[in-house]
Amino acid sequence: MKRSWSTVGMVILIAALLAACGAAREQGTRQDGTTNAAPGGVTNEAANDSGAPAQDEQTSTDGREAAETTKEQTTATQVLETVMGDVAIPVEPERVIGLSVVYPELLYALGVVPVAVQNYHDEFPSYLGDGLADTLKMGIDRTPDFEAILSADPDLILAPAWWSEKDYDQLSSIAPTVLLPQRDDWRDELRDIAAVFGKEAQAATVIAELQAKTDEAAAQLDELIGDETVLYMRIMAKEIVVHGPSSARGKLIHEELGLAPVPQLPQAENARSISLEVLPEYDADHFIIQLDDESSEEVQSQFERMLSSALWDKLTAVQQDHLYMVEGKDWFNVGMSPLADSAAIDTVVEALEHKQP
Repeated sequence: MKRSWSTVGMVILIAALLAACGAAREQGTRQDGTTNAAPGGVTNEAANDSGAPAQDEQTSTDGREAAETTKEQTTATQVLETVMGDVAIPVEPERVIGLSVVYPELLYALGVVPVAVQNYHDEFPSYLGDGLADTLKMGIDRTPDFEAILSADPDLILAPAWWSEKDYDQLSSIAPTVLLPQRDDWRDELRDIAAVFGKEAQAATVIAELQAKTDEAAAQLDELIGDETVLYMRIMAKEIVVHGPSSARGKLIHEELGLAPVPQLPQAENARSISLEVLPEYDADHFIIQLDDESSEEVQSQFERMLSSALWDKLTAVQQDHLYMVEGKDWFNVGMSPLADSAAIDTVVEALEHKQP
């Protein structure tokens, strides 16, 4: 019996020691912060059991949902019917490339800044300001610079079919590529591009605002020079090119702005190459002169030969000092871009106002 009571006593002592150790462990856990009480005295574990997520888990969940939403927005696509068949493109493309020298300006007119473009001149036209300062220039080779296009990491490539159809397979292997039909009027091209981005209303506004500006300028020019004749010529490396009203460039000058052409100007031809010797046959009251590329030595040499010719000094516009020099890069897309046309209208009106007595 004495031994049995001793055994019972030992069991009771061991149980008391185990209870004390458990309490100490619980207290220590609270003190080192690994199990903190949630607001209202509920521990995180209890909060989780009750269905309320812990703060860290909630933050993680929110982050995952935001990332998934962003990914869905980035990868969301729409299918367009194009001249090359149906093409899936991003709903909201962010890195657009415009091929040909006109598409970049049409994109910019719609508020889309391309990441890379083809360009003829070393610098962009002055009327673009710094709008394309971060845009990669790829030159104007008939075959595009595929390496440069790839490095620009586009999510959409736009180009006119007549310019890029031969390169479609290579372009579409880099990014979704939309080739648009050939158009005779930049307004139709603008509408085509606008439809890709859902910017049809913006295109209509661009067209309407330029038309209003053109009408106002035409009225001003009629008051300034009336029926006096105007010749628009481009000095090229080996020739002089004059533009009639059938060309996109000549249409702006002679039809839309209403400036009278010389009778000899080609009516059915878009443009005509002439030599210095026949320039007197195109004698006009006013000359608008564009050097195709001011940085070209050949162009500068051709221009200097014209200025030093005895025939030059006998021309009406020369004798009356009605000569208006315009920049090659600023007039390169005249008749083919609303931005180029708007800037050209300003130049013509300002020049003729300045020459008035």
